[in-house]
Amino acid sequence: MNDTPYASGSTSPISPTNPPSSTGPAEAAEPAAPYGSHRAPHPQRPLTADTTPRTASATDATDTDTDNTDVTGTVDVADIADVVVVGAGPTGLLLAGDLAAAGLRVTLVERRPHGISNMTRAFGVHARTLEALDARGLAEELIKRGTPIEQMDMFGHVTLDMTRLRSRFPFLLISPQYEVEQLLERRAVAEGVQFRYGARLLSLRQDGGGVTAELAELAERAADGHRSGAGNGAGNGGGSGGGERRVAIRARYLVGADGVHSGVREALGLPFPGAAVIRSIVLADVRLAKEPDVMLQLSGSGDSFALVAPFGDGYYRVMGWNRKRQVPDTEPVDLDELRAIAGEAFGTDYGMHDARWISRFHSDERQTPSYRVGRVFLAGDAAHVHSPAGGQGMNTGLQDAANLSWKLAAALHGRGADTEALLDSYQAERHPVGAMVLRSSGALVRLAMAHNPLQRAGRSLVVRVLDLVRPVSDKAMGMISGLDIAYRAERGSHPLTGKRAIDLDLVEGRLYELLRRGEFVLVTPRDGRAVAPRGVVAAHWRSGRGSTLLVRPDGYVAWACEGPDPAGLHAALDRWTGHA
Repeated sequence: MNDTPYASGSTSPISPTNPPSSTGPAEAAEPAAPYGSHRAPHPQRPLTADTTPRTASATDATDTDTDNTDVTGTVDVADIADVVVVGAGPTGLLLAGDLAAAGLRVTLVERRPHGISNMTRAFGVHARTLEALDARGLAEELIKRGTPIEQMDMFGHVTLDMTRLRSRFPFLLISPQYEVEQLLERRAVAEGVQFRYGARLLSLRQDGGGVTAELAELAERAADGHRSGAGNGAGNGGGSGGGERRVAIRARYLVGADGVHSGVREALGLPFPGAAVIRSIVLADVRLAKEPDVMLQLSGSGDSFALVAPFGDGYYRVMGWNRKRQVPDTEPVDLDELRAIAGEAFGTDYGMHDARWISRFHSDERQTPSYRVGRVFLAGDAAHVHSPAGGQGMNTGLQDAANLSWKLAAALHGRGADTEALLDSYQAERHPVGAMVLRSSGALVRLAMAHNPLQRAGRSLVVRVLDLVRPVSDKAMGMISGLDIAYRAERGSHPLTGKRAIDLDLVEGRLYELLRRGEFVLVTPRDGRAVAPRGVVAAHWRSGRGSTLLVRPDGYVAWACEGPDPAGLHAALDRWTGHA
């Protein structure tokens, strides 16, 4: 499903072409070494849990329909898995790939037939997301496909310098969503994820032992046994004939990553409160006769604002909005409308021509109150959706997946002192982040939409502060890039607890290379006596630092101390890994 921060809209193809089908941080003592290392895939672990449906209690049962449409045929139990992921956008693909890499049986359900790409509304990959991809050995290839942007011009008065970001990736990578999806799909296929394209969710039923998802899938696809990833050539493209039949999948857990119109969220009966924050945005990929002076710029003037960014292949992403042109998403859109908006916002339309696609859409601000209901979780746009300002939608969803995947793997492998508390921490950590992104992206889009003299004076003041007060601009970039997002730590914890760990240069290699194993990493002094237990990667400071860090699989610090603390380390290892 579409996993971007945009609501649905109309698309008018112009010379239509489909996307190509190729596939406060911890301190580092020294800079990290070059890219390298590759993690071998884990073998698939057999499903050992009891998957027999049990009688549901009043407190743990959910039996809800998402679609009452009659579907021909009986219900067949088509699959048994550890985890079912619904939605093959970036969030679902990353999550499914992580779980399969941890040795779990994963089925990924996607309503679209295979080969039908999401619309490429998301186009920016922030530094923290690149770090997450680096921890999976994927960042370097995506960077080669994309265009790194080091500066952003805002309203012609302030330039945000992203080279100041404290990351191995001090830039915004312009890369269309389909490129991210292709990379993540290829990884998911290689790790053994079982794909069911052309299947839609009808209902969910959960009990004390697991979740049963009832699907309607194209009968032709069911008949040919389309059970593995798209990269192996299985399936027929799923377009025509055969009708539908009902099938059921049984799993220990289910994750809805199926976008803003989530069937999983609907099945759970969860509200999605909020409203449209901006309407009638025009979006297009075009060629420009004149190259902009700044590669990435956002500007507003009169009744319009617009953004332009290069893809690096000769096309530019241009987005525009005009206060006086507020029409439904279904209203036809053409390039002349976008030219007029850009001309008012930038003072030029840069001679835009040859649009490969153009769309009109609106954007909502919404967030569900619960990311977990029993054995069912929500991630990405199924849990939160917000304005396109800051380009944080796809990135936030990918970080949801990175947070949840290792926790589900730990619960299914029986690791940790309290796996229920660990699963609950997904809501505790990610819901506040979603709320923060709603606030920050909403503030940015309202700045761009400033109309009356008072609002524009306020925008000018904000822009001036960003330009003159470096700590303020650094903080803004840190939050938008995701680098400064931290999770709440218990009272009395070390100051690094809950914060992102930067890419430390260690004796054994870079930290994010070590994280490719999907395990906790224990960083200790070279002459220390601490021994990493089974399931924890041992690493040592290259410098003479005496501190100890326990880094989670998602790259956040779980526990830290400055000097020897055997008892504290023992307790932390037992709590987080189940092995001390």
